[in-house]
Amino acid sequence: MNAVATSAAPDLGRVLRRLYLVRFGFALVWAVLLFLTAADLGPVASTLLVLYPLFDVVAAVIDARSSRATGSPAVLYANIAVSTLAGIGLVFAVTSGIPSVLRVWGVWAIASGLVQLVLGIGRRRLSGQWPMIISGTISMLAGTSFFLQAGGEGASLANLAVYAFLGGVFFLVSALRLGRAARHR
Repeated sequence: MNAVATSAAPDLGRVLRRLYLVRFGFALVWAVLLFLTAADLGPVASTLLVLYPLFDVVAAVIDARSSRATGSPAVLYANIAVSTLAGIGLVFAVTSGIPSVLRVWGVWAIASGLVQLVLGIGRRRLSGQWPMIISGTISMLAGTSFFLQAGGEGASLANLAVYAFLGGVFFLVSALRLGRAARHR
């Protein structure tokens, strides 16, 4: 690791900790609201579904700006593109029904999970990344499940709320680990 990356790591850890805490809070509120409105694709549920990947875009932009010195923004740019496409795809999917939403969400969960896994592996020397690695792996598996669920009976948006909540918990665990590492420095 070079001197720039070494000196930037504590700052990146601080930024990521705050970002992960915000992401946890957002995921928690979003999951509760979606769970309460998941019975159909009304205006609230539809707005929430489009909003989630767009929030991911904003978080990735903040992360990319903070990560320039550590060499990880290229992966984050991929996440920005994937999440932007997911948001656009969901705008159209919500007009077609829950199966379409689950297909778009499933593909997005697989792609963004892969990005999260790659990013977590690349940052593994920075504390708090093992939960991100695990979360990325789970996201890819969940995405496959959503895609497959779309073709069957009982397709439900409630599973997306559980997915977001679980992802939020992983962000919280990472934030707590980053905070603990900062106190030990």
